[in-house]
Amino acid sequence: MRLLQKRRAFPRILGSERAFLADTLRAETTGGLVLVAAAVIALVWANSPWQDGYHHLRDAQLGPLTVEQWATDGALTLFFYLAGVELKRELVVGTLSRISEAVVPVVAAFCGMAAPAIIYAAINLTVADGKPHGWAVPTATDIAFALAVLAIVGRSLPSALRAFLLTLAVVDDFGAILVIAAFFSHGINLLYLLAALVLIAAFYFLQRRRVRTPLLYVPVVLAAWWFMHESGIHATIAGVALGLVTRVLPDADEERSPAERLEHRLRPWSAGVAVPVFALFAAGVTLSGNALRAMLTDPVAIGVVAGLMAGKIIGVFGGSWLTARFTRAELNSDLAWRDVGAVSVLAGIGFTVALLIAQLAFGDDLAQIERAKAAVLVASLLSALIAAALLFRRNRAYAEE
Repeated sequence: MRLLQKRRAFPRILGSERAFLADTLRAETTGGLVLVAAAVIALVWANSPWQDGYHHLRDAQLGPLTVEQWATDGALTLFFYLAGVELKRELVVGTLSRISEAVVPVVAAFCGMAAPAIIYAAINLTVADGKPHGWAVPTATDIAFALAVLAIVGRSLPSALRAFLLTLAVVDDFGAILVIAAFFSHGINLLYLLAALVLIAAFYFLQRRRVRTPLLYVPVVLAAWWFMHESGIHATIAGVALGLVTRVLPDADEERSPAERLEHRLRPWSAGVAVPVFALFAAGVTLSGNALRAMLTDPVAIGVVAGLMAGKIIGVFGGSWLTARFTRAELNSDLAWRDVGAVSVLAGIGFTVALLIAQLAFGDDLAQIERAKAAVLVASLLSALIAAALLFRRNRAYAEE
């Protein structure tokens, strides 16, 4: 009898443990820590005596893509889908539902891309061995790492600050991917792009018709992702687009909207699996001593560091202030300009897209790619540490209010 009771109790215990793990992974602080841990493991592994094993695993072919491509283009799409859903909610019913408030972070994102590019180009145009064609490397903010830092140190910060950063980062990623498509791609396949857009429209139509069965949604989502990938545009854009067309308002007979239900189910998979796997295969950059020493005199590395650390501050904070000062747009009333200043430093975290652009911009020049990547990592680390300190002070100030 006792054995039978134990057997009956085991599924309940297992179910409660799974629920506890899912709730833990939904917490942004835990997800951020897992992400940072995966990135540290990747860096240590890629610079250890076992680095060959890391590179062989990362470059292994798994079906039509390599393991690294599955992590970057596949797993990260789930994170971008949830980011798109959250952005849609903020635009419809949240802190960004007022156009006057949404304009500020959008303009800040564009200025936060332009200023780093200008600073990089100015540095590399003034020296004989400069490489101005790498101007796009410092333009991108890494949304996953930026949100992770904010989650770790900013429990008491206003939700409007996260919405500001989310809007800024998503618009920044859209801009960076457009830059890749326009300047570094080998051409966009319009037929595949049209197929992806038709499937995204079909997803929207199914939402409008209140269709609930996953038997229709799953094939549409997978096909939209694949066609977007094959079109030459970064596949994560499909995730953002699908998130933006997901219904966020519940009907009268619904307890929760489709967006809320999907977010509840998918958030643990994003925080506990998708984003850490992406970090594990994206952060494994070899930081040789020669590359770090060469950074000190390399105009590309100097331009990247200056662009990310100074350009992002000038662009994001300056763009926000000028927009609020000289137009009818206004900063959210829950935010202070010190908050925007801290976020502008946080925007200097350039990782995934910045590393990708470095590879595309410098082609077969492996030594230059290594120095550019090292510069991205150094600037990102410094920006993260400085921003964490600033946000910690702001978090403490809000907690004391």
